Amino acid sequence: MPEHGHGHHGHGGQMTPEQQRQMIEQELRLAKNLGQIKHKIVVMSGKGGVGKSTVAANIAETLQGLGYSTGILDADIHGPNIPKMLGLEIYENEFNQYQFDTFKEITENAMAKETFESEDEKAEFIKAKQQEYSHSMFPVVTSSGLKVMSMAFLIDNIDRPIIWRGPQKTGAIKQLISDAYWGPLDFLIIDNPPGTGDEPLTVLQTIPDADAVIMVTTPNVVSQEDVLKCVKMVEMMNIKQIGLIENMAYYICPHCDEKLHIFGEGNGEKFADEMEIEYLGDLPIEEAVSNSPNNEATISTLNPDDEVSKRFKEIVEEIIEKFC
Repeated sequence: MPEHGHGHHGHGGQMTPEQQRQMIEQELRLAKNLGQIKHKIVVMSGKGGVGKSTVAANIAETLQGLGYSTGILDADIHGPNIPKMLGLEIYENEFNQYQFDTFKEITENAMAKETFESEDEKAEFIKAKQQEYSHSMFPVVTSSGLKVMSMAFLIDNIDRPIIWRGPQKTGAIKQLISDAYWGPLDFLIIDNPPGTGDEPLTVLQTIPDADAVIMVTTPNVVSQEDVLKCVKMVEMMNIKQIGLIENMAYYICPHCDEKLHIFGEGNGEKFADEMEIEYLGDLPIEEAVSNSPNNEATISTLNPDDEVSKRFKEIVEEIIEKFC
């Protein structure tokens, strides 16, 4: 669990030997856990309200549905919405119980493969396992098999605001990334907070080998201006593979099937070309998408034949082809 205030390193930026040891151990955990993941995709937006988390959750569920072992990390400290979108109403007490049950299952499975000559030997084995997983947080697994880690699991209820300054937030994010025990994965989707501040910067610095960064925008000049800033930030960090998804691009009339551009004609492809990044496609506005969290699942899981679900499948195929 993230330690409150973690991130301050003594007076004047000097670390004590103990803090240095903890930092080295965290870097080793980070390398070990991320080393088992084949592809890492970061989803970003310049501003909130463009459907970034909806896009991230549906990309993750679509990948899982296509047979790829997938995880999703909700790196938004102040608005961790991914669990709600996936139907996971799990908070601190339930999460702690989940951790205990998962550790117990892992240990029992490992013990079944061993032969113990005494109870002391068995106790030593359990103690070694406790030490091995002492810093591990086990992601929650959905019914589809998608693995999920979020700050929402570490608070006692949905109404609890997290009021932290920069160092606390960056320390918590780094700990979420380093301590999540994903196991082997084909894909990890990281849902970044909007903008170019501490949190998205920490994610990009902590996962420097990300395969791609996917930008989410809407047909709106303000949203696009903010995305441009995000693209510049990512390029400054030497991440070259960047894609763009235009969300809420059109609305299909339920009566006549006419495609209506209620926010104006989308120019996502032209915008992507101007920024010299990959255009991955557009997504319509649909009531079923905004209602899906009330049905405790993403639209990709609830209705694979829906127009939006089909578009997500096409976008995921584009991501795999262009970036992986």
